[in-house]
Amino acid sequence: MSVASAPTAQHTRITGLLAATVSTDHKRMGLTVGVCSLFFFLLGGVFALLMRTQLAQPDMRLVSDNSYNQLFTMHGSTMIYLFVTPMAIAMAMYLIPLQIGAVGLSGARLALAGLWTWLCGGLVMQQGWFASGGAGRDGWSSYAPLSNGTNTPGVGQDLWVIGVILAAAGMTVMAACVLATVARRRAPRMSLLRMPVFTWTGLVSVLMVVGAFPILVLALVLLYIDRHGGHIYTGFTGAIDYQDLFWFFGHPVVYVMFFPYLGAAAEAIAVCSHKRWFGYTAFVVSIMAFAALSMSVWSHHMYVTGGVTNQYFAFTSTALLVPAGIEYFDAVGTLVGGSIVLRTSMLFALTFFIQFLIGGLSGIFVASPVLDYQAYGTYIVVAHFHYTLFAGSIFGFFAGVYHWFPKITGAFLRESLGKLQLALMVIGTNLTFFPMFFLGNDGMPRRISRYPTHPGWGTLNLLESIGAGIIALGVLVFLINILVSLRRRVPAGDDPWLGHTLEWATSSPPPPLNFERPLPPIRSYAPLLDLRLEELDRARERREVTSSG
Repeated sequence: MSVASAPTAQHTRITGLLAATVSTDHKRMGLTVGVCSLFFFLLGGVFALLMRTQLAQPDMRLVSDNSYNQLFTMHGSTMIYLFVTPMAIAMAMYLIPLQIGAVGLSGARLALAGLWTWLCGGLVMQQGWFASGGAGRDGWSSYAPLSNGTNTPGVGQDLWVIGVILAAAGMTVMAACVLATVARRRAPRMSLLRMPVFTWTGLVSVLMVVGAFPILVLALVLLYIDRHGGHIYTGFTGAIDYQDLFWFFGHPVVYVMFFPYLGAAAEAIAVCSHKRWFGYTAFVVSIMAFAALSMSVWSHHMYVTGGVTNQYFAFTSTALLVPAGIEYFDAVGTLVGGSIVLRTSMLFALTFFIQFLIGGLSGIFVASPVLDYQAYGTYIVVAHFHYTLFAGSIFGFFAGVYHWFPKITGAFLRESLGKLQLALMVIGTNLTFFPMFFLGNDGMPRRISRYPTHPGWGTLNLLESIGAGIIALGVLVFLINILVSLRRRVPAGDDPWLGHTLEWATSSPPPPLNFERPLPPIRSYAPLLDLRLEELDRARERREVTSSG
């Protein structure tokens, strides 16, 4: 029996709450990380609403400057370290073994340890709210020497550092297990160029996690030592050293927070277009090139420091245009000539590509040093960042939720509520983040808790705060949709969308060992679509024989 299909002792039938805590079933672990990440998403959203309320009008004093800095730091840290990144890993952990025909995850016990390390890191980070000095307040990057023990004293900042170390270490371990699964447990005939699109996007993501996240752990361990008298990040050189280490992690993590959601959107578009993903080989090459380039552009975040070679990093940053363009070309090629069904998953996938385009184009702007000198430190950067990660990645995440929810639960989400959520989130997202480009161009600095009366600033900030409230309504509709769909279940069956990949060849939800019946032949990255096309060809041949006879 092959490695891909051999049962292992680690998959025992554990049910209830215990399954969420000790099970080594990759699906249980993926769901546990996903649910915990969703909780942190809601918590980070509350922080954002408090910040937007503070900024709705000039000189508002809902919270103190110190409290605003804590909200600012914990919003960014929660969203990046505890939601968008781990949710991407959770999706890969759940779906990749199914898509490659494996019965489980390599190093499943190690992955479980990574899960608990990450979760403990998140809880430690949030404990800073109750510690002396308050929660972390130097931003999600916590630049040294601003974050040393003299400038930011107190246990709260220490808890932030320890929490991020644990979270990053846990995610690294989980990603390494997913990587080992792809390397060792693919089904027979599942070659690398027969892996599904989502599997490829998950693979390049875990490669970047394994390559870049240990650098963050090192940087923060040294920061902790520095905070307690180590004198590591001192003077101009120390500040540059910290930023070099941090952004060597900080830029790849942007694509870790993008690629799996790109893969989810791509799967939804292909299935809802009833076509295989267009330009598969070019797509694979493009995301590998994207991943390689993302590891070489970190210092474009440091143009204004005077400590980097701007020309090199401007070139590599701008070169990202080429693989990004291939991905958009492939998406359009998949749509052309397709028999398109505008399900909620499809609509979220389309808005993902459209809205991320704004973030990508603004990324070209800030990749140019002479333009970045003007934009750096203004709300242009805030708008760019949120158009990539919220208007982009989060919409890709919801495309994946609506696409795979029937597989995970065996029930449909309500399409009417899904489309209402989509409408609210599109309106809220663009009302919140698009005015930031104008504010930044008009000189409004980021990371400020209050601002003076200035022509237009109050109006634009009020619109942004209203938009944040509309986003919150959209998220509330999503939560209601989940509750209604699980309480009043509409059975989905095993393959309601006529999916293309192997996860749709098993039951919904999948059994402990994933597949209880033989896998279909694997001849491409869309084996179930191949099987249906073969059946159609045979049916056509039978009709021709019958008519000719």
